[in-house]
Amino acid sequence: MGALRLTLLLLALLAAAVAGARPSEVAVGALFTYDSTIGRAARLAIELAVDDVNADRTVLAGTQLKLITQDTNCSGFLGTIEALQLMEKNVVAVIGPQSSGIGHVISHVVNELHVPLLSFAATDPTLSASEYPYFIRTTISDCFQMNAIASIVDYYQWKEVTAIFVDDDYGRGGVSALGDALAAKRARISYKAAIPPNSNADVINDVLFRANMMESRVMVVHVNPDTGMRIFSIANKLQMMASGYVWIVTDWLAAVLDSSTSRDLKDMSHIQGLIVLRQHTPESDAKNKFISKWNSVARNRSITSGLNSYGYYAYDSVWAVARGIDQFLNSGQQINFSADPRLHDSNGSMLQLSTLKIFDGGEQMLQQLLLTNFTGLTGPVQFNSDRNLVRPAYDILNVGGSGSQLIGYWSNYSGLSVTAPEILYHKPPNTSSIAQKLHNVVWPGDSTTTPRGWVFPNNGQPLRVGVPIKASFKELLAVSRGPDNVTGYCIDVFNAAIKLLHYPVPCQFITIGDGTKNPNYDDIIKMVAANSLDAAVGDFAIVRNRTRIAEFTQPYIESGLVIVAPVKKATSSAWAFLKPFTLEMWCVTGALFIFVGIVVWILEHRTNEEFRGSPRRQVITIFWFSFSTMFFSHRQNTVSALGRFVLIIWLFVVLIINSSYTASLTSILTVQQLATGIAGIDDLISSALPIGYQAGKFTRSYLIEELNVPESRLVPLNTIQEYADALKRGPKGGGVAAIVDEMPYVEIFLSYHCNFRVVGQEFTKEGWGFAFQRDSPLAADLSTAILQLSESGQLQRIHDEWFTRPSCSSDDNEVGATRLGLGSFWGLFLVCALICLFALLIFFIRICWQYSKYSSSEAAGEPSEADAAAAAAAAASVAAERQRRPSRLGSFKELMQFVDKKEEEVRRTMKRRSSEKDNQTAGSSDPQSMASA
Repeated sequence: MGALRLTLLLLALLAAAVAGARPSEVAVGALFTYDSTIGRAARLAIELAVDDVNADRTVLAGTQLKLITQDTNCSGFLGTIEALQLMEKNVVAVIGPQSSGIGHVISHVVNELHVPLLSFAATDPTLSASEYPYFIRTTISDCFQMNAIASIVDYYQWKEVTAIFVDDDYGRGGVSALGDALAAKRARISYKAAIPPNSNADVINDVLFRANMMESRVMVVHVNPDTGMRIFSIANKLQMMASGYVWIVTDWLAAVLDSSTSRDLKDMSHIQGLIVLRQHTPESDAKNKFISKWNSVARNRSITSGLNSYGYYAYDSVWAVARGIDQFLNSGQQINFSADPRLHDSNGSMLQLSTLKIFDGGEQMLQQLLLTNFTGLTGPVQFNSDRNLVRPAYDILNVGGSGSQLIGYWSNYSGLSVTAPEILYHKPPNTSSIAQKLHNVVWPGDSTTTPRGWVFPNNGQPLRVGVPIKASFKELLAVSRGPDNVTGYCIDVFNAAIKLLHYPVPCQFITIGDGTKNPNYDDIIKMVAANSLDAAVGDFAIVRNRTRIAEFTQPYIESGLVIVAPVKKATSSAWAFLKPFTLEMWCVTGALFIFVGIVVWILEHRTNEEFRGSPRRQVITIFWFSFSTMFFSHRQNTVSALGRFVLIIWLFVVLIINSSYTASLTSILTVQQLATGIAGIDDLISSALPIGYQAGKFTRSYLIEELNVPESRLVPLNTIQEYADALKRGPKGGGVAAIVDEMPYVEIFLSYHCNFRVVGQEFTKEGWGFAFQRDSPLAADLSTAILQLSESGQLQRIHDEWFTRPSCSSDDNEVGATRLGLGSFWGLFLVCALICLFALLIFFIRICWQYSKYSSSEAAGEPSEADAAAAAAAAASVAAERQRRPSRLGSFKELMQFVDKKEEEVRRTMKRRSSEKDNQTAGSSDPQSMASA
């Protein structure tokens, strides 16, 4: 018992010793610009946070937090000096700086001295943990803010923005992140307007003037809060705050608006319609209590500036440091500093570098800070693996009147929404395009219509439009009296579409080609992609490899590859009437005629007198009936049900055969025949004949790459006359067997030469469009204009004006009529034959049944015993004769004789025998009754 008391006493003494080892106070530094929008809010917030920490007995019990502040004076040089002076005071952590530029410099210092740096306002994404391990960002990185801006740009379907930014680490880092975020949304920064730091009004005016010359009207402004308002005043003088413009401003403007307690109405008139982002801080009792306390102290100190969101992050940063120090001390660590042997005072130097000490427990303090996890004024204060705060979110504001309206939120969890992020965190994430929502916006110029986001650039340069000049097909493109006088179907469509735009588009046509040979169309598209041209107008097919490097409009004409081949008139002959059917078809048809005639004769022979007579007459009847049905002129009538059924089916077959024969014979006697025998693309590929194509077009690469046609078979052609000459010469004369080209060219070619024809069907489907640089908004507007031309009928009228030559007669468009073979009719013939066999089967079943009844009635009608004795001699001779012949042969002969009998005669015989049987039965019963009597 005594030993136990002694142990407890020793533990108590040890605990007291440990408790006594905790320092009475711990120095923490703070770096910010006192006289700045962010600094004024952060200074009071940090002081209130220190007071709250020291008043809270659950944190740093027995240890006071000592705050040492230094003013960076919005200067990188002075800020660096102030930071070094702060490090001389043996601080264990530094809150700040608010400037990203100073943060880059100071981070190198704290890395060497092992002092954690917690910045509540340095948002530059390039301040990364990999380069600056002792830098901790306790606010939201601009990487997330730029993702929010990209989501807004994508929500309104804009594709290009102009970035206006301050040309320092903060501005360049933010714009770099903006470019990456826009690229993920298939948008881009079309122009970067960099404003040098501390620029005067003239410099800002020049920068904005150049930005206004560009086509984008979506301005993203990322500058410093204390100088940014001048941008909008100058932009207003340049009439850049009018209708049609879009201004998206990063969170610096929200800090200015929140900090301005007495708004200058003149300044507010310059920023009407802007979209502004602000760090989202959820509503809570702690936040409301802090706001009330901050306002009360600000009034007592006569602070005219208001509280902004950076003040909340500064307050939470102090609490994060306090909790980190508390955990550091609770783990038994000591706060010690040691001299760095690399830092020593040089002779005559006044820098006193030796006063800078290394914090021995800096690494442990850093780890404790990274493990921070509590709920502050800004929400959860916790760091992920990238040392960014979890759950980054922004309010999206629309400036209007004397204030701003909340139109939605953005969070990294669910994107754009009109619901607060803290509510969405309790639901599954949903970043689909349907879920993205914002309230209505009042845009600059007091407009409620969403701006298009771009205009034609007002830089004095007309649109450079490349036009291919071809050696032929002048209906499509032609030049007369200089490059400015370009005419043709394609040019008229382009000019008509340009006139429908709501803004002027001056164009300068640049002709490409010498007019003797066709230029390479793929090279022209590459010139557009390389910015040597702004657009390409002409007969450009929209194909896969071109859409990868250029933007095309809606097709203004349908096009597809077809085959053109020479044709010749078919020579008539005395035996032309046999050509509609093949030999097999003639043989099977004739056999079927005879077969049906025999079937009908069998079915009608017993009941129809017209199908009876001598054998010679019956054979003649079979052939006459069979072939007379071809002309529906048969004289014999069918009386049996089965015969009529077979005849109906057969007459239907005859109708089909007659119609097909007539159509085929007409075609053979009138249509033109292919001179080369090529009837389609398969025939052309499988042959080894040369193929012509239009030089410069995509046809060559398509035939080689897609259809695997050897390049040696391809012959380039330029003009319509070359087309005709090559086809006329043919493969044997050094020409081509066929030409593969797009349908519009073929229509023009055939309007000049009628001895050629299109064979087969179109084997590709594409269209012609105008080419622009990738993501050019002009392409989308022209597509809308082309659709408007099509709906109004003007597009068809332009087509009719240029394609006015009468085309060749279409009466003989069918080329190479083919003979009809058995393959086209075997199904019909099979059905007819099966029906005939079915009718015969029923007929013979009925015959066998009748024959059975007929034989039984014959046996029943034999003479009585008295009569049998008298006929014994005759019966003996008949029996002897039957023994000399097979009984089966006799039965078959009897069956045939039965079949040859008339139906009516069989019925009378069966009826007579039935009566005789009844009489014999009655006669045999009378003698028996007399004998019994």
